[in-house]
Amino acid sequence: MATTSHGLPVDRSRVLAYRVHAQELDRAPRADRAVDDAAILDLGVQDTGPDGALWALAVRGVPVRAHAWPDELALAWTLRGAPHAYRRRDLPTVERAVRPYSDADAARRVVNAARPLKAEGIPVTRALAETARTMHRVVRDPVSKGALSTRMTAEMPEPYVRWCEPCGATHMYELTFRLAALHAGLELEPSTSPPVLRPIPGWPADHVGDLEPSSDDGAFDLVRGTLHLLGPLDHKQVATFLDAPVREVTARWPDDAVPVDVEGAPRWFLEPDLAALRAAAPPAGRGVVRLLGPYDLFLQGRDRDVLVPDVSRHKGLWPTLGRPGAVLAGGELVGTWRPRATGDRLALELDEWVPWDRATRAAVEEQHERLAEFRGVRPA
Repeated sequence: MATTSHGLPVDRSRVLAYRVHAQELDRAPRADRAVDDAAILDLGVQDTGPDGALWALAVRGVPVRAHAWPDELALAWTLRGAPHAYRRRDLPTVERAVRPYSDADAARRVVNAARPLKAEGIPVTRALAETARTMHRVVRDPVSKGALSTRMTAEMPEPYVRWCEPCGATHMYELTFRLAALHAGLELEPSTSPPVLRPIPGWPADHVGDLEPSSDDGAFDLVRGTLHLLGPLDHKQVATFLDAPVREVTARWPDDAVPVDVEGAPRWFLEPDLAALRAAAPPAGRGVVRLLGPYDLFLQGRDRDVLVPDVSRHKGLWPTLGRPGAVLAGGELVGTWRPRATGDRLALELDEWVPWDRATRAAVEEQHERLAEFRGVRPA
């Protein structure tokens, strides 16, 4: 196995064992645990689908249930334009951290919305700031996404809007709309579909529209958080996770990141976490068994060959549409699951990648019961 000059050679099973522990997937449920006591909230917890952010917290031992959103948590469109849960008290520092790193970064984030702005000579960061200021001005009470989109279309000039063939209407570019919302001091109302946005209580007015790129991300360091919870990774993998240019991520690379080798591939890891990585070891036997939601952080690492070495499994686990959840057992992903709900009964459709022993089957059944209880239904 090749090593770097500072070389700590690490095999993939140790990497996965580290992530299980760092992400607290090995924690047992505790009724007296605070609902915002979860390390993954330091990076944001994606809330996509019925088993989104709250289920991700539940499988990490946090006492939460579906459709019972705690006041201590807030939901906002952030990374990759997806809804993420955060500690409510962290929202001002989150807003600072998710500001574009540069105008090129902003252009990358809004995708096709950048071209008409560039044609008019409008920097994308300035466009996002203007969108945020306008949103902040027109939203005083909870408003549906559709209603706000109509208001914004009436307020914003042509480079900000476009004719949408599928909708048969003119409206703002989707990612510009989403990514400006938190900078406007708006959060998402949980469990609403279509989404409802509302003003964040006590949002500081001087935060609105301040999107000037800065090299200081503040206390909520996304590059560092990604390396801590999903490392070891290389610069490109971190950039892909954050949807940022590699050069911008490289410029913010932590000073205490050190090189390691994962199965011979050069990667980087935070030096303070090296002791935990060295101590991590695959569990004897089945270890913890968890039903991970389709967008659980454990599945979001961009080193999919480390997560699942069998490339033939990748398309089934990470399809473009309709992702399944994954079954974690013994520090490895050993299959997928899909919920099948009928009335007040919840069944699971399981795909075993390898033959499961009796203990694993019993543990999956236990997790099935846990998911049903979380949803407030009975297991089928």
